[in-house]
Amino acid sequence: MPPIGPPQENPRHSLPGGHPMDPRDDPMARTGLPADAPAGPGGPPPDDPMARTGLPADAPAAGGGPPYTEPSRDDAEGAAGRDTPPETQPDAQPGTPPDDDDRTAGGGKGGAGGGPRGALGAPAPRREGLLKVTGAARYAAEHPLTGRAHAWPVPAAVARGRVTGVDTTAALVLPGVLAVLTPGDAPRLGPTDDGTLAVLQNPRVPHRGWCVALVVAETLETARAAAGAVRVTYATEDADVQLRPDHPDAYEPEKAGGAPGRFELGDPEGAFAAAGVRVDVDYRVPPLHNHPMEPHATTAVWDGDRLTVYTSTQGGTTVRSVLAELFDLPEDRITVVGEHVGGGFGSKGTPRPDVVLAAMAARRTGRPVTLAYPRRTLPTVVGHRAPTLNRLRLGATADGRLTTLLHEVTTHTSHVKEFVEYAGLPSRVMYATPHLRSSHRVVPLDVPSPSWMRAPGEAPGMYALESAMDELADAVGLDPVELRIRNEPDHEPAGGQPFSSRNVVACLREGARRFDWDTRDPRPAVRAEGPLLLGTGVAAATYPFQIGASTASAQALPDGTFVVRLNAADIGTGARTVLAQVAADALGAPLDRVRAEVGRSDLPPAPLAGGSSGTASWGWAVHEACTRLASRLAGHSGPLPAKGLTARADTAGRADADSPYARHAFGAHFAEVAVDTVTGEIRVRRLLGVYAAGRILNTRTARSQFVGAMIMGLGMALTEGSTMDTAFGDFPECDLASYHVPAHADVPDIEAHWIEEDDPHLNPMGSKGVGEIGIVGTAAALGNAVHHATGIRFRELPLTPDRILTALLSER
Repeated sequence: MPPIGPPQENPRHSLPGGHPMDPRDDPMARTGLPADAPAGPGGPPPDDPMARTGLPADAPAAGGGPPYTEPSRDDAEGAAGRDTPPETQPDAQPGTPPDDDDRTAGGGKGGAGGGPRGALGAPAPRREGLLKVTGAARYAAEHPLTGRAHAWPVPAAVARGRVTGVDTTAALVLPGVLAVLTPGDAPRLGPTDDGTLAVLQNPRVPHRGWCVALVVAETLETARAAAGAVRVTYATEDADVQLRPDHPDAYEPEKAGGAPGRFELGDPEGAFAAAGVRVDVDYRVPPLHNHPMEPHATTAVWDGDRLTVYTSTQGGTTVRSVLAELFDLPEDRITVVGEHVGGGFGSKGTPRPDVVLAAMAARRTGRPVTLAYPRRTLPTVVGHRAPTLNRLRLGATADGRLTTLLHEVTTHTSHVKEFVEYAGLPSRVMYATPHLRSSHRVVPLDVPSPSWMRAPGEAPGMYALESAMDELADAVGLDPVELRIRNEPDHEPAGGQPFSSRNVVACLREGARRFDWDTRDPRPAVRAEGPLLLGTGVAAATYPFQIGASTASAQALPDGTFVVRLNAADIGTGARTVLAQVAADALGAPLDRVRAEVGRSDLPPAPLAGGSSGTASWGWAVHEACTRLASRLAGHSGPLPAKGLTARADTAGRADADSPYARHAFGAHFAEVAVDTVTGEIRVRRLLGVYAAGRILNTRTARSQFVGAMIMGLGMALTEGSTMDTAFGDFPECDLASYHVPAHADVPDIEAHWIEEDDPHLNPMGSKGVGEIGIVGTAAALGNAVHHATGIRFRELPLTPDRILTALLSER
């Protein structure tokens, strides 16, 4: 995900008029509360759950507390991660009940001490759940505005070249076709730093699948048929689409994921040459694709010089600022609505071409226009995880202590926009070593532009590192869990900062206990059940704590209810629910009296949902607004005014300030697999994750995030992967039949647990991100388990039956 920065300052404004709103666009429907629940004065009906709390309608909320401030180094001398070994840190309390749905956890760090029902930590169900399962939740392509038309893109059929002609005759004669936009006549856009958004602006074709025309028609079917009737001619050029480590155009980027592209400590080459034990291995991760359930889609409508877009995005504030630049509009004339998002996994972190094309088409036709990308086009137009070639060199003493670590990554980018898959960064965090190199090389190719995919950098980088650590454990004859513990650092190896908290050892030990690791026979290829070979594996995990500045407002209404508002994006993580819990905790109010409004750019601006930073960033602003509101209520006497009381917060300058601590979430993954020696099929029998991610704010939604990420890691290890067709410059795996996302039959019973962790250096809630840490070590744990089962080390993902069977047969 992108580096987290302060939100754009956007004035509030109203939706433009000029088109009818559907009844399901009721503001209450956007909160996940029943449609008949009032948002303002007047009091709830007798059957409203808020009326059953027993509180008088005019009762002021209790609570409050000072704004959160991060302790200084001196104030935190005894804090976790400074001087206490991680495995004995007092804030690491292992063990989460197998089913914690009945658990509650009250009290908010720095807040009011929790509401009557202990809002924070409780397994509150998602506020929007009923809307989603009944089909009432409105997604980007589901806004049936009066006169709405549909757009369909025409993708380039060559890997490189320029458009020499677009024949629209056959398309325009089809009944219902309204327009065909081409590079020669499409609306001109303003300058942008993101070249992927400069669509239909010139005849260049930077890669196959690039949009070379856009058809707009009365119906989706007509638009699709007309797009097929458009005839495009090209002047083709030789294309270079193949990544190789010796590519002559490879260069070392200045930045990788916001960090220096290269980091070096000591003399890693010399230390490797002198090491008593050496491991020198290469690991390959193929291109991977996000494939959210809801494809990228936008419905755009112009009302004079005001633009409204309903779009599937992880950050509406960012979308608005980008559209303002592209269409030369003040931001207060743009409204971005993304109240329900059917997943993104990073691919919706910044605007994609659908929102720009829909706005262009709507401006050209004067009609509302919906553009929903067909799934088969997603691999080429919305980003992908770039392939990585990882070379790992580990030098160690005979007892397994690292003396040097070299992690060198080669990846590709496009000629449209530089993106570096920063797979070398986790090697700067994980293990103690006096000599370290973490470097990246990037090859610009004529390929679709890569971008963020869940745990960018960490997911492929930790697969390689944790696989190499397993090889080192074999080389020195040491248990893989013990090897990791033996190389635990007391400060961040690259940055030199103390950890705000680091409980990876506690995760490893708790996971080993739950997994019965001590009963494992360390010898490979010795456990069998008929034709099945059985094995177990382990891997550690890390993901950085990221946070950005945010704004929020909190309002107390005369009926005794509360509303918090901010332009957060709920991408399926339960953001509405958790933010309401943060608010209830800070206000000292029952959770069922608090609702959250999110997903509209006319709400207080907030940063995007990415980098596992959403709740950490938004929650700080919500907490602060609510503590200020509680203070106002405590000083107020008598009934509230008709409009209630409101407090606002802006965490700029504090949430986004530099910290003297290295702040990361950690985890440990354990896996058991059965490898079929007849078919080469791998079946996962057990998958366990144990995490240290600060305070868990909702046990139900957090477990969902952990488990979902582990399933995605299972797909990365066993089923998901693309190949680059060098003849056509495209990914053949362009649908869910050829790109196999794990289905129910692929997924075993998965366990996710966590360490109770108290970290005072994060935010008022003490929370870290949970959305991405679950994928980080899963693939390595599974790969290590396959090695333990077969005795064969596989170093390229995915571990498909053909690869397994070929290797097994070669061993006979």
